[in-house]
Formats: sequence, C-alpha cells, structure tokens
Amino acid sequence: MTRELRLRRPDDWHLHLRDGAALRAVLPFTSKRFARAIVMPNLAPPVTNTALALAYRERILSALPPGARFQPLMTLYLTDHTSGAEIEHAHASGAIFGCKLYPAGATTHSEAGVTDIARLEPALASMTALDLPLLVHGEVTDAQVDVFEREARFIDRVLAPLAERWPQLRIVFEHVTTRAAVEFVRSARPGIAATVTPQHLLHNRNALFAGGLRPHLYCLPVLKTEADRRALLEPLAGGDIRFFLGTDSAPHARAAKESACGCAGVFSSHAAIELYAEIFETESILPRLQGFASEYGADFYRLPRNQDEISLVREPWSPPASYPYDGGELVPLRAGEPIAWRLQSAPA
Repeated sequence: MTRELRLRRPDDWHLHLRDGAALRAVLPFTSKRFARAIVMPNLAPPVTNTALALAYRERILSALPPGARFQPLMTLYLTDHTSGAEIEHAHASGAIFGCKLYPAGATTHSEAGVTDIARLEPALASMTALDLPLLVHGEVTDAQVDVFEREARFIDRVLAPLAERWPQLRIVFEHVTTRAAVEFVRSARPGIAATVTPQHLLHNRNALFAGGLRPHLYCLPVLKTEADRRALLEPLAGGDIRFFLGTDSAPHARAAKESACGCAGVFSSHAAIELYAEIFETESILPRLQGFASEYGADFYRLPRNQDEISLVREPWSPPASYPYDGGELVPLRAGEPIAWRLQSAPA
C-alpha cells in the first residue's frame, strides 16, 4: 500500500471564496493546497463586469496568508445584458479566464443570472472570437422538472443546442452529477470538458437522509443516485482528459445551513486534495490522480502545468466539528470523521 504520494501541485477549477471576513476564513485552506483556482463570481452583488472582477482579485490577493503563492483566476457573471464589449474588456485584462452561466434562480446568488440563453448571443460571439471559455451551471430551473432531472433536461434543452450553435466555443460543464452528463461530455465535440466535485464522488442521495436530514451535504446540483455516482468514476478511471478537478467548495455559516430554508453548498477546501486521494485509492486508480488534479485542467485552460509539488502521507486524521467563519461556524465535509490522507508538505 502506498504510504506517501507526491503530486504536481494541483489547481481547483471551480471554487467559491466569498468575500470579506468569510474570504479571509477560507482562503488559507485553498492556498495551502492549490496553486490556482477559478473563482466563482456569484457574490452579492455579483461580479458582472471587469472592474468588479479586478477589484475582487485584489481583495483575494490581500487576504492571502504571508508567503502564500496562489493565483486567483477570475470569472465574469453573465446576465441578460452582458455585452460583447464587456467580454472584450475582460479578455484584455489578462486576469479573467472564463464567464459563468447561471440560469436565473438555479443556485446561491443566481437571481441575476440568465433568463434565456438567446439573450447571450452578443457575449457568446465575443467569447468565441476571443477563445474565452463558458463555464456552465447545468440545470434548468423549470419548477415542473423534478430536481433530480434538472441536469439531464439542461443538456437536452440548452447545452447540446448551444454546443452545436457555437462549435468553436470552449465549454466547461461544471460539477457534473449524472450518467447523462458524463455521456454527453465523453461524446461531445472537442472543446467541451467537465469538473467533478469530491461530494458527488463520495456520496449518493441516500447520504442526505442518513439518520435524518443532513443539511451540510445539501448542494446544487443535488446528490444523485448510486448509479450516477459510479458513472462519474468511469472517466476518471480511464484517465479521460476532459474531466478534471473542481471542488465547488461553497462555504456557508452553520446557521445558514441549519435553518428553515438552508443554503446549498458543501465546504471541502480544508481537505480537498486529501479527499480526492482517498477516492482514487478506494477505486484503485491512484496513479490517475495527478492527471485529474494537476494536468488536464491546466491544459484545457491553456495554462502551464505547475512545476512544484505537494506531498500527501497515508495517515488518518479528522477535521474538527467546525471552523471559525465570519463571526460564526463553518461545518466542513467529513467533520469529525476520519480522512485517510493528510497533506504533509506544500510549497511555501
């Protein structure tokens, strides 16, 4: 059994960092493990233009622990009114690496998102011309569609026609959760990829109700069936370069999760690469982890692979029941429960 694992330093291609005190609470976990991260723009108010994205980037850099080496890769929040000119400004900034499509009402702070994909035509034209990727939260918001079917319906209604209409547009289908999503990406034209979270690899929807309602496992897209969970593992086992690491780590205070209308989001940044190592070891595919965590995403975003390394040791440890967070508490994934791998060393 492998006792120590050295990896090219990984990147997180889907991350929520929040802002202010919340940002300062969670950023050290990511900067310790990851060299770069695609930072989601769904703040309140959202990051809808280049000036807001650059200001947010400066706040992130200012919040880094002393000596930390970490690069935030910024994104724009698309709305019905995002112009082609704004996309040009974003690209010219050199700091914005994608544009995020939130269907209006799909998840946390998505109220200002896109109501009709047709309204994005000017933005999509500029993104295609400038080779700026589209990052997609892939769920329909039709109240008539079962919550467990919203990803599959999004593929049929929105994503497949979009990919066909814009054949040169690079698209990341974020936090995929179903066999339908895996099959779509694996059979798609070049330029389409997907991120996969630790929670969707670890759990099926039964975990939401194990011994009672488990609000800290509630996320969007919601956990799916065991067959869907197993389907997510198939391309990882095969080393498919179209699937790469994106935690979708999304912190919310305990009070916001354990409430009458709890927020969606799982916080995993405290142990993200360790949890992926555990998953890959359990599936006997540990040699595939470096490609998934450290190479395929960088290649898709046309960025250089990191040259430094991190070291993991197979030594069980348990995260605390909670971490301090913006005047309250933040309950992490696997709180109080053992994780098989521990981060031993990382670049300063």
